Amino acid sequence: MAGRQLLPQGRHGRRRLLAPDPPGLRQPAHGRQAARRPPLRRRPHTRAPAPALRRHRRSLAGSFMVANDAIVAEAGKQATSSSGSGQLQSFAWMFGSSAGALGNLLGGIALSYFSPRIMFLFFAILLTLQFFTTVTIPESSLKLPKANTNLSALTSIRKQVKELSCALCMPEMFRSIIWFTLSYTVIPFLLGTMFFYQTEVLRLDSSVIGLSKVFGQVALLAWSMSYNKYFKTMSARKVLSVLQFALALVMLSDVLFVQGIYRKIGIPDSIYTIVFSGLFEGLMFFKVLPFSVHIAKLCPAGCEGSVMAFVMSALALATIISGYFGVALAAFMGVSGDDFSALPACLLIEAACTMLPLCCSSLIKERREKVKKEE
Repeated sequence: MAGRQLLPQGRHGRRRLLAPDPPGLRQPAHGRQAARRPPLRRRPHTRAPAPALRRHRRSLAGSFMVANDAIVAEAGKQATSSSGSGQLQSFAWMFGSSAGALGNLLGGIALSYFSPRIMFLFFAILLTLQFFTTVTIPESSLKLPKANTNLSALTSIRKQVKELSCALCMPEMFRSIIWFTLSYTVIPFLLGTMFFYQTEVLRLDSSVIGLSKVFGQVALLAWSMSYNKYFKTMSARKVLSVLQFALALVMLSDVLFVQGIYRKIGIPDSIYTIVFSGLFEGLMFFKVLPFSVHIAKLCPAGCEGSVMAFVMSALALATIISGYFGVALAAFMGVSGDDFSALPACLLIEAACTMLPLCCSSLIKERREKVKKEE
């Protein structure tokens, strides 16, 4: 995840930090160029429109991810057996994470030989080819329920909104979505602050930050395979609670990292950044998988896509809010580009807020169904 952009020095001589990129928007299928990046440069006369345009571009990419998750959820609902439930979602995450790791490696290697302008041009060509390839694939091959073509656009939208409202009125559905959204909203994410601390204070090479992205995608692939094989039949409440607790542990480990404890016992800063920063981002992405499987099980037939699109949109909003909470926390505690003495305290607050959703994990309800075993 990209860090915050530095604005010019203000009246009081301190640099202000822009809001970070939303951490909950996953990009497994085409990870960011990571293994080797050009050196970070400060541009004193850079204004806000450039970061704003980048955020709009990533928001557009996030909208495609919302549509992708909706299609996967709707197609995955076709599985009738309990063993096949959630299998398509797991496979989608496996392929996405493996493609993300490969894309990071190839992109990093290419950046060593080509300029960023050439890389953007090549990426645009790949997106164009992907667009024309997608257009040529008939929608009937997805085996999705056929829509009623006799309805007008306005009537169809009203029908989908009504079905979505009925689905959200289900207590187990509504409470689960509330918990999942709050599990992101209440956390003041400090990913941008940590990124700036690693690159500008510790002077870690950009290849280290890039390798952490690759490690996170590999960890995401391993967790997706493990979930599909071992943990898919477990209660969603248990899986999500364990993941939430693991996130808090990684944040507590960051406190020791900032205080230099790991450096004193012989663990280099680069190794810690590669492993734990990658694990943290992988956990943030992976938490969506068991919840999407849980929601797919609760969804009434015919509105899986609408519900999953609503969930991912709520997740995007929650991560934006949590990012601004992180900015507010860092500013309130006095963390700036020249002073990181209060960063350990900020990380402790972040870990404490991460533990808060565990107190209301009972909101995650599962529908009890009688399973008939046939001999």
